[in-house]
Amino acid sequence: MIPLKYNIQNLKARSVSTLMSIFGIGIVIAVMLSMMALYNGVLRATTTSGSKDSMMVLREGAQAEVSSWVTKEAYRIIRALPGIQKDDKGQPLVSPEIVIAFKIPKKDDPKGANVVVRGITPNAFALRPYVKLVQGRMFRPATNEVIVARRIRERFKNTDLGDTFKFGPQTWNVVGVFDAAGTAFASEIWADVDYLGEARKRSAYSSLLIQPADHAAFESIKAAIKNDNRLKLQVKTEYQYYVDQVNGLLGIVILVFIVTLFMVAAAVLATMNTMFTAVSSRKRELATMRAIGFKRRAIVGAMIIESAFVAFLGGVMGILLALPVNLISTGTVNWQTFSEVAFNFRVDQVVASIGIVLAVISGVLGGLIPAISAARMPITRALREI
Repeated sequence: MIPLKYNIQNLKARSVSTLMSIFGIGIVIAVMLSMMALYNGVLRATTTSGSKDSMMVLREGAQAEVSSWVTKEAYRIIRALPGIQKDDKGQPLVSPEIVIAFKIPKKDDPKGANVVVRGITPNAFALRPYVKLVQGRMFRPATNEVIVARRIRERFKNTDLGDTFKFGPQTWNVVGVFDAAGTAFASEIWADVDYLGEARKRSAYSSLLIQPADHAAFESIKAAIKNDNRLKLQVKTEYQYYVDQVNGLLGIVILVFIVTLFMVAAAVLATMNTMFTAVSSRKRELATMRAIGFKRRAIVGAMIIESAFVAFLGGVMGILLALPVNLISTGTVNWQTFSEVAFNFRVDQVVASIGIVLAVISGVLGGLIPAISAARMPITRALREI
């Protein structure tokens, strides 16, 4: 086997071209990681929103809350089912909610975008303890007061504390700002469920969020709802509901896949170009190694190790170049709800690890063909070349 010292000396001898290769691969990996960070941010904002212990009740066949319909009579029936956890006052922990999309002007787009407005009761906070009021106060029941997510306040006009905005014939007053820990609720406005229903002429709820006492109670409640022909409702965990919402972000998934594919191909070609250049300047050297007894597989292995190491350093540089995108906050449209989802780009350990792995793979693939080409070159021909 060829000593690793040989590879290190070669990289030092070609320090300028090696650094340029590392930088080129790093830029390619950084672009790829930025796209993966976008998808990771959207996925985190969506799938971390739901609890695996809580259950959601929606209309049969409904893919999202905005298209769901749960009558108030169904709410009363379900609320009385055994197995639902009770609050401190002995009342069932059930949160009837109405979800409606409001179109509100954005700070960077006067045409605006749809924002989810969720009508809630106090139980919504009990079932989602990570949602915290950080400024102002809670809205008063049966009024046109609302509280807005911090990210909504940052991105939309007239949504700061004390502002008012108009949707339909109603004027809505912003009295509080809440933080939702980076979940999908960070893209919402919350209001009193009864007032919102009356204002928008909704005679039914969009969904019910229920906290069962335990897993056995979950299955019991689910079976009771499914077997009651009066209800015509479906039940799933809150977590599963939000996982399903990723289907509304299929465009981002496709975009990330295409960009990743092209970026990996670019990294392979960049590494291949580097290694072909290295081989062309070392033909006599490699032939001499063959002549003194090194096997072809040893030469191939040494060159692949060299190219993989260069690509690995390029992957590390790519991570360093991509880290600043963690500071970017933006939004996209969820086509299940036709509303905006705010999120942060996220370059976490998983994304960084994928970047390193893909960089090394591109290095191995990029170095393989030049290495085989060098190993197959006849010794006499290579020794004659200058």
